[in-house]
Amino acid sequence: VVGVIVALAISSSIVDISPFSTTGALLVANVRGMAREVFYRRLLAYGAAIVVLAPTAAWLFLIAPGWLD
Repeated sequence: VVGVIVALAISSSIVDISPFSTTGALLVANVRGMAREVFYRRLLAYGAAIVVLAPTAAWLFLIAPGWLD
């Protein structure tokens, strides 16, 4: 049960930073001080990095040590 809850929490955090989500679209629409295209690309790159790193980190810290067995 704890593993499912942790997976859901991490997944919900990951999708909030994407420029395709509601929050990300609001960030891109209200950007000031830099070009929207540059901000969009940076947010997209950050979201892609998080999609790769977050599940890996969750597996390393929660599954590999055997805490959730």
